[in-house]
Formats: sequence, structure tokens, C-alpha cells
Amino acid sequence: MKASQFLISTLKEAPADAEVVSHQLMMRAGMVKKLGAGIYTWMPMGLRVVRKIEGIVREEMNRAGAVELLMPVVQPAEFWQETGRWSKMGPELMRVKDRHERDFIIQPTSEEVVTDVARQELRSYKQLPKNLYHIQTKFRDERRPRFGVMRSREFIMKDAYSFDRDATSAKASYQAMARAYRAIFDRFGLRYRAVAADSGAIGGDLSEEFQVIAATGEDAVVYCPDSEYAANMEKAEALAPSGPRPAPAHRMEKTPTPGKSTCADVAQFLSIPLQNTVKSLVLATDRVGADGAPAGSQLWLLLLRGDHDMNEIKVAKVPGLDAGFRFATGAEIVEHFGTPPGYLGPIGLREPVRIVADREVAVMGDWVCGANAEGYHLTGVNWGRDLPEPDAVADLRNVVEGDLSPDGKGRLAIERGIEVGHVFYLGTKYSAPMEASFLDENGKPQLVEMGCYGIGITRLPAAAIEQNHDARGIIWPDAIAPFRVVVCPIGMDRSAEVRVAAEKLHDELAAAGVDVMLDDRGERPGAMFADWELIGVPHRVVISDRGLKEGQLEYQHRRDAAATKVPAGEVMAFLRGRLQA
Repeated sequence: MKASQFLISTLKEAPADAEVVSHQLMMRAGMVKKLGAGIYTWMPMGLRVVRKIEGIVREEMNRAGAVELLMPVVQPAEFWQETGRWSKMGPELMRVKDRHERDFIIQPTSEEVVTDVARQELRSYKQLPKNLYHIQTKFRDERRPRFGVMRSREFIMKDAYSFDRDATSAKASYQAMARAYRAIFDRFGLRYRAVAADSGAIGGDLSEEFQVIAATGEDAVVYCPDSEYAANMEKAEALAPSGPRPAPAHRMEKTPTPGKSTCADVAQFLSIPLQNTVKSLVLATDRVGADGAPAGSQLWLLLLRGDHDMNEIKVAKVPGLDAGFRFATGAEIVEHFGTPPGYLGPIGLREPVRIVADREVAVMGDWVCGANAEGYHLTGVNWGRDLPEPDAVADLRNVVEGDLSPDGKGRLAIERGIEVGHVFYLGTKYSAPMEASFLDENGKPQLVEMGCYGIGITRLPAAAIEQNHDARGIIWPDAIAPFRVVVCPIGMDRSAEVRVAAEKLHDELAAAGVDVMLDDRGERPGAMFADWELIGVPHRVVISDRGLKEGQLEYQHRRDAAATKVPAGEVMAFLRGRLQA
């Protein structure tokens, strides 16, 4: 490809609304152009990256035995009504009507459509297992699209769906996809982690996220450097504390703490470690009568160590809270505790509440908590002596750096990540309501077991940039770079020798199957180099009159601090070596 035939549209400055590095550099490098809020045109340079990503994904999905199809962007509402998602999904689901006033959606995902394909086509156990995938445009009407293509409203994803005869077979299909995903992300050349994740609203009991590690990532990735343990913050656990609980060493006292309403303030005021304090969080669950009318509420007091934060996903799994909860109102708190938040605790309640202690709090002794009186805390509090054992003990908190790994093989570390892939075991979440069944060996209908597997195709370029950039611009890994090599001739319009050498090298690289760009625009060296450093092509060859007279060309990798002189006659062999490295 020659630059004069291509569309190169670099900018010196990023638009003011570009918040993160990837958004800034993609706009400056001419990878994308904004059309509207969360809607982008993929320009030729950026589209080449997308096509490289799609190619790798297709190769590995096909190698894993998946079969490609293409499902529609616009889908009839009745399929979503079958599963209940038509009413359950919020305004993120774009609903439209056609000229006949029939309801449709602009798809954010395709579980319903692919399940309909399965119930029509997969009639016998002999046809299973199957894995169907597509790479398709999606749309989610995000309230606040941000970070460029990282969280846009229109985007491209690869979605795969497995269909199996039973749970054992479905879990084998899940593991096959998890292996395929590792092969895919290995080929991208990005540093990533596969982490255990909570299945959330999609359902199932197997779930992994694939996170590209980047300092600007929105997600916290928890892992143990000394073992294979890795999970996202929602799922991550620390090693459960072991007893015995220490014996009381102090008597309980009501201690003045004027104006000190947080655990940190109390710890500083009393000159004690923050770990010796206990914070109180009050939740409520609403009761409904047989007639469907509200029938009061149940308050819950959650106790966590003062230096720990509540994990809502874990709390939502506590029996009694697993059907949904909310934070208690100020009036409910005053009614039950006699004081507003800031001085709450489990002793001296006006009305009964259910008390759930985090595992760490359950083994603490001589701890400090609110006295249910403004301006006071209780010190020297102990289970059994000063208050009954809690109604329940559970893991309620986010892990912190340095916690013991749950596998007992070291301490946990935390780094930031960008989610670019996710694999789920679904079970019969969609096949049951849509009656997608097959006939087994005995001729009896059985529901198919499903899994789903997504990769954010258009999110990956942004994630790659967040991980690979410097002050000059993008640094693409070879596998997904728009071009692997750029040939930069200096004075090509003035020197026949430079032009001939540049075109010869370009043609030889192209004939060898290398994605190569020849910059024949006649730009000054500084402007030409700045463009390609911004765009991030990993390998650059500079050809000049002076170099040719010396029988040498200059090679520089995008990460190299300086150029390397290479004999002109050996440049192809040299490049082959660098491109295979």
C-alpha cells in the first residue's frame, strides 16, 4: 500500500472530549471519527486493526470447532418476550416499530435468536454438541457513553453459543472455549489475565473474564503471583480467617468520640489501628403480602472491619438478601437504632434487626463500634460476652492487597484491567423459556444446555493502546498493527535512487506477505516520522541518499530508542528475522 493512495488523517491535538489515552490517540491517529455520542466511524487505518482482530478470532474459533453464521441486527420483539427480557431490560435496549407498528429491537446480544435457530435445527442428540458464532454490530443505548470506543453505544462483538445434551458435555464445551480464548489473546500479543467472575444476571455457575492489563482499566483484577489464582474484585476471596477468637482482654466501655463519625476518625482519635474498628451498614428487605401489597420491611445490620469495603455481589448471595435488598432509609435507621448513621452498632437496639458479620469480624476481639448514641462509641466489645453471636457469618467484603490467597499459596496482588472477553455457562436459562429441546436416545425431549462466549472486537484496539503507548503515540503489537512495516524514503521526489530502492523494498515485502506501507507523500522527515510514531506501526525502514551511498538503510522498532544501520543488501533477511521474533 502507498500512502498517497490511502487515507491518512492525523491530528496534532486530540479533541477536548477525549478523556482517556486510547480515545485521544485513536482520534489523533485517524483511527476513528466521532459521528455522535457513542457512535464512531471506523476510518481505514482503524478498520485494518479491527479486521486483524477479527481474523485471529475467526481462525481460533474455527480451529476450536465453532461454526460461523450471521444473525440480524434488528430482531422481532416476540423472541425477547419469550424470555422476558423485553420487559426486564431497561432503556439500554433500543426498541423500535416498523411501518406496521410491530415491535423490534436493535440487538445488544443474540441469545434469543440463536436459541430459536437451535430449537428449529438441532432436533436430535446426534447433532450435538454444536457451537455457533458470529461477528456482528451491536447497539446499547448507554446513558453516558464515554472513553471513545471503550464504552460506545454501537460496537462490534464476537458472540459464540454452545449447545449440548447435558451439563457434563456443556462444561466440556465451556472449557474448550476457555482454551480457545487463551489462544486468541496469546496471539494478540497483549498482557492479559483470565479471571474468575460472577455470572450476574446472565446466570450459570461458571464464568471467566479476560482482562487486558492496563493502569487506566476500570476493573480491579485480583491475583496471586505465586499461584494460578485470579478473579475480578466482585468474585475474589481471601483465605478464610482461622480461629480461635482471642479471649476478651478489656471490659466494654461507652467512650466519648465527639464529632467522630467514621471508623478512620475514631481510630485516629482513640490512637488505635483502623483494623480494630467495626463499621455498621444497614440494609432493608421489603416484605410483600399474599395480596401483593407492601407488608413492612426487615432491617439487616452488616458488620465489616473498619478498613474493609462491602462487596454488593457477595452480600446479594447471603440467604435472606438474595432476593434483593436496598439501603435502609434515615427514618428506618433512627427507628431501629435511635440515632442517625455515624454512631451505629449492634448493641442496645430499639427494634430487632438481623445481624450478619463478615468472616473477619466474627473472629475479632476487643473491637470498637458505634454505641447507638451520637458522639459515643463502644470499646472493648466481644462476641458472646457483650452481645450474642451474629445471626449469620459470611464473606461480605472486597479483598485488599496483601490478603492471603484462598488457595493458601501466597498473598494477593491487585492491578487494573479492561474487560475484553467473557465466557459463561448458561445451562437452560434460554432454552427453557424458548423450549429449545432435542430428542435423546430414547426419543424423549430434553432441553439443550447452553454456554455463551463474547469478545469485544472494537473494544480491543482501545485496550491495546491503553497498554501500549508512549509520549509519541501508539505502539501496536505486530499481530494487530494496521501495517507491520512502514518504508520511509527521504527525498523520494528528488532522488531516483531513493525512489527505486523504496519501491523495490516495498514490493519485496508485499510479495512476502507482509503488510507494508510506503510513504510516498513527499513529507519532511520530521513530519513523516511523527505520523508513523503516532499511528504506531511497529517496524520502520528509512531510505536516504546518504544511506544508499554508504550502502546502508536504517531500521527502528517503535520501542527502540535509536535506529540500527543495516546493509542495503541484507535488509530483507534482517526484516524477516525481526518480523519472526
